[in-house]
Amino acid sequence: MGKVTGFQEYDRVAPTREAAATRIKHYGEFLNELPAEELNRQAARCMDCGVPFCQSGCPLGNVIPEFNEAVYQAKWELAANILLSTNNFPEFTGRICPAPCESACVLGINRPPVSIEEIEKHIIEIAFDKGYIKAKAPLIRTGKKVAVIGSGPAGLAAAAQLNKVGHEVTVFERDDAPGGLLRYGIPDFKLQKNVVDRRIDLMKEEGIIFKCNANVGENVEISTLLRDFNAIVLAGGSTIPRDLPIPGRAAKGVHFAMDFLKQQNKRVADRKFDVEDILASGKNVIVIGGGDTGSDCIGTSNRHGAKSVTQFEIMPMPPQVRNEHMPWPNYPMLLKNTSSHEEGAQRAWSVNTKNFIADENGNLTALKVVDVEWDIDANGRPVSFKEVAGTERDLPCELVLLAMGFLHPQKEGLIEKLGIELDNRGNVKASEHTYQTNIAKIFAAGDVRRGQSLVVWAISEGREAARKVDEYLMGITKLASRDAIAYA
Repeated sequence: MGKVTGFQEYDRVAPTREAAATRIKHYGEFLNELPAEELNRQAARCMDCGVPFCQSGCPLGNVIPEFNEAVYQAKWELAANILLSTNNFPEFTGRICPAPCESACVLGINRPPVSIEEIEKHIIEIAFDKGYIKAKAPLIRTGKKVAVIGSGPAGLAAAAQLNKVGHEVTVFERDDAPGGLLRYGIPDFKLQKNVVDRRIDLMKEEGIIFKCNANVGENVEISTLLRDFNAIVLAGGSTIPRDLPIPGRAAKGVHFAMDFLKQQNKRVADRKFDVEDILASGKNVIVIGGGDTGSDCIGTSNRHGAKSVTQFEIMPMPPQVRNEHMPWPNYPMLLKNTSSHEEGAQRAWSVNTKNFIADENGNLTALKVVDVEWDIDANGRPVSFKEVAGTERDLPCELVLLAMGFLHPQKEGLIEKLGIELDNRGNVKASEHTYQTNIAKIFAAGDVRRGQSLVVWAISEGREAARKVDEYLMGITKLASRDAIAYA
């Protein structure tokens, strides 16, 4: 351990940000790097606990105390090697992960936790700057071919791991560029796409083949994949958004959040799209849904120059600190104030939308909403609500963005044509022990299997599925399991 008393001597320090008034004028990232001496102090705060709850709290099982020690000693190559042993893409998770590891940090019991996510991002960026990150193609190929369908975080992780052990991997992506959610879901101000491209280029150098505009089941024959590949990994994500089927839903100006975000990412990348522009410029915008996607809509709307931005959701406002229903080290469902909220937005909770209001031309002009009151059970969970009398009102707006999450993967096309079994939630049915579907050579990983979740969970799923594919193809596998790492 670098400094035994570090957690007593140093406070948590976050990197500075570009001022909100200036950063909303562009789409680039706006967090500054921590100075080397401050990064050293932040790593010194790690207590090197006998039981590293941070490590078990991480879906990837990142070996956190060890890489903190390496950072404290300024051993950057060692820190990068430790981090990359469990996480294929720390440059992604270091930017967009909600850091469940920090929620499980022992120091966080009574003080601000160690800045694990920020340290992770600095490790990988410094490693790139110093030239430690290089393409490493396998020396020996197994002769086995694997198709990965979907190039989001789960598909990329599965492809990277399978290529590492010598299989020939081809990734099929129905969009015009690889990356999935990383490219066309997360705004550039949170994850610039040169960061994604940098990793994709490395994977190509390592021998992974990417085929874009390749919609399997539509313009790519399923029979060809079944014939030409020894195994297939489904990693297409959870793509069917939750709708709000209330009166007036067809009004012009009501859109799914992901359509809005994807379109903007294409604009920033100067890529063409053949649908009508969805712009917040000069409009009163209402975002329905209180999660990260809703927050991304706020940041994007402010950058468009929206007249006003309001975010609400039907659930009650989360607490700001842990309570008896959220004991440490469990991940707490607390009120989250993001950088997008800092840039300007009105927020409200326990609000239910009654109907969309449109003018004679079908253009959205307002929402009719009402406040609701929740009944809370003994475990602190909201279970039912009733409307609050006298609170019904119309909120003027010209653009509504539905950011209420995703239901399940798209069934039409590939999944139906393959005859893949689904679970009771509509996700691909595949055991968490084998990741295998009802068709022996077809596996599933990420949101397509577990439902809508975090990028860090998608990477974990892709890695675990790759282990099972390798085992299926070779009889054994040298790829380490997440549990073996986390509890070693």
